[in-house]
Amino acid sequence: MTRKKIQIKKIDNTTARQVTFSKRRRGLFKKAFELSTLCDADIALMVFSATGNLFEYASSSMQQVIERHNLHAENLGKMDQPSLELQLENSTSYTMLSMEIEEKTRELRKIKGEELNGMDIEELQKLEKVLEVGLSRVLETKACLCVISGERFLEEITVLKRKGAQLMAENQRLKQMENMFSTQTHVLEQGQSSESISNICNSSDPPQDNDSSDTSLKLGYVCKLPLISIVFSSSLSFF
Repeated sequence: MTRKKIQIKKIDNTTARQVTFSKRRRGLFKKAFELSTLCDADIALMVFSATGNLFEYASSSMQQVIERHNLHAENLGKMDQPSLELQLENSTSYTMLSMEIEEKTRELRKIKGEELNGMDIEELQKLEKVLEVGLSRVLETKACLCVISGERFLEEITVLKRKGAQLMAENQRLKQMENMFSTQTHVLEQGQSSESISNICNSSDPPQDNDSSDTSLKLGYVCKLPLISIVFSSSLSFF
């Protein structure tokens, strides 16, 4: 007697469908075990029943098989592609962001004084208050910056004055050193000129006897520049 061939379609009877699911699930897991044992294959099966129950079989470890499946070269490109739900979510977020940017751009134009034709009195008053608040903040910030800049300028002026006083003191010290050097140079020059005049007086006298030479030498030792003529005249009178 031949076995009746079962038509492949959904079983309407719930009890018969549950019995068939249980039998075929056990048969599927048995075939997976045989395939894994005979061919040394790494197999993992996951089955969800109509009621939502999970049934699974893995020859080694379900987690390891899933990781191998995800790391396979053919599945890497699929993992990079976002799902439909993610695409829809991104599209919704992009739309919301675009609307927000457009709204902010419109508000910015109104603050600049553009596109005011479609606004009523109430909206204009609100815009005026916003501008007044913004203007007051700008003025406060400007005042703070002016105070800070003024303090900074005062500090710089104080530093420059201090440097100027130091330079003046240094200049005064250099002038004093210059005056001292000039005085010492003048004294040395006067000493050298007196000695040269004495030498000239001694070299200009002709040979005389002892009395006249003693007189001329005495005059030469004590003579200064205005007394040179006196020394010469005394020598000529002797001749």
